[in-house]
Amino acid sequence: MLSVRLVCVGKLKERYLADACAEYQKRLGPLCRLEIVEVPEEPDRPDALERESARVLAAIPSGSHVVALCIEGKMLGSPALAAHIEGVATAGMSRLCLIIGGSQGIAESVKSQAALRLSMSPMTFPHHLARVMVLEQLYRALSILGGSKYHK
Repeated sequence: MLSVRLVCVGKLKERYLADACAEYQKRLGPLCRLEIVEVPEEPDRPDALERESARVLAAIPSGSHVVALCIEGKMLGSPALAAHIEGVATAGMSRLCLIIGGSQGIAESVKSQAALRLSMSPMTFPHHLARVMVLEQLYRALSILGGSKYHK
């Protein structure tokens, strides 16, 4: 079974987003081993991004296929994301690590560790909403791979 670690900068505060995340965590339970790791978001200071990046890098499990979510990344449709995840598994990797930065984005030192830089859209979304969106897309991708009718 695929192990997925979602590393997020910042703590979810909004109840409606936490509820949505909890729903997708429940749905993902039978499909993968999911772990969500929150690293503290630094106050807006000149060294904030570097300080966050050190925590993010420390949270990446060794041997993981790392995906950094960033606006300049590659855009994939849901079936293509599913195919990418399948390719990771076929290559013998059992750990996937997805990274969502904070309000200041993701440092280049983190992006350079990523096998895939993934963009959800050229639009900017609140990073806490991005967490819900990533969980939904992960659920959709794994449902596609499992032959479910969730993806229409």
